[in-house]
Amino acid sequence: MGNQLSTPENNSLRDKSLEERGKRIAIDMCKYVLLVSACAIVIIPLIVLLFGSLKNSNDYRMTNVFSFPSNPEWGNYAEAFTKGGVLLGLRNTMIIVAISCLGTIIIGTMTAFVIQRFPTVLTRTIKRAFLVAALLPSITMQITVYQIIVRMDEMLNILPGNLHLMNSMAAPIVLYIGTDIISIYIFMHYLNNISISLDESAIIDGASYPRVYWSIILPIMRPAIATVLVIKFIGIYNDFYVPNLYMKNIPVVSTALYRFIGPFSARWEVIFAGVVICIIPSLIIFLFMQKFIYNNIAAGAVKE
Repeated sequence: MGNQLSTPENNSLRDKSLEERGKRIAIDMCKYVLLVSACAIVIIPLIVLLFGSLKNSNDYRMTNVFSFPSNPEWGNYAEAFTKGGVLLGLRNTMIIVAISCLGTIIIGTMTAFVIQRFPTVLTRTIKRAFLVAALLPSITMQITVYQIIVRMDEMLNILPGNLHLMNSMAAPIVLYIGTDIISIYIFMHYLNNISISLDESAIIDGASYPRVYWSIILPIMRPAIATVLVIKFIGIYNDFYVPNLYMKNIPVVSTALYRFIGPFSARWEVIFAGVVICIIPSLIIFLFMQKFIYNNIAAGAVKE
């Protein structure tokens, strides 16, 4: 038995097993190193942000970014919340987010429903046009978009009621709703997993296409809607370019703290405090909606 166990074949198999085990250990170690590195990339800026928000002007200039403040300055949060206009910016941002998300859900799901359920030459052409528009860099179209908004604003000025797009919340809302092609593609992808037999069964029972959309398609698409809501909320919440260009006199979250940056210096400790305050709503939204996002990812991984 001893000679059989020490044969060259057994030694070769044992060496291969040890080699494979060593490779698996090395791969696992690389995975853990990458995960720890990714966590550090995310957590370290947040720590610097939190420590900086609790320092006064002297501590911020004299100490390094990783040093904890000896005397935490909680007044930075009060100053950012009141003088910085964070409260007013949060209110304006939430109004824009609510209207934009509602419009995106209704228009996006309707568009996806028509394109996916009615494959005609027109819908296929629109789908290809959406793909081309999604591939174009958005910054290259900003001059054209700005000219369109200005022309629309001039047309609205002629109408009674003194309506305006420029320097109002209307322009960002129109842009956030009308230029969101990614959300339509998310809805179309999710509709591929919904069997068309549900539509046919409802139509046989006497339901119209609007009734099929409102009673069957829209409730089933809740995971996709939750995903779009999170993406849309974060995109609008963090957007600085559109509010700064079209709403110069109306503060939002991304522009409210900009007033602390002057031509010669910046109140970075107050800005950091305002950023910490602004992080809280997006964190709450993500924690509340993450279950629906993970369900959507799992649903997209398995397709009948």
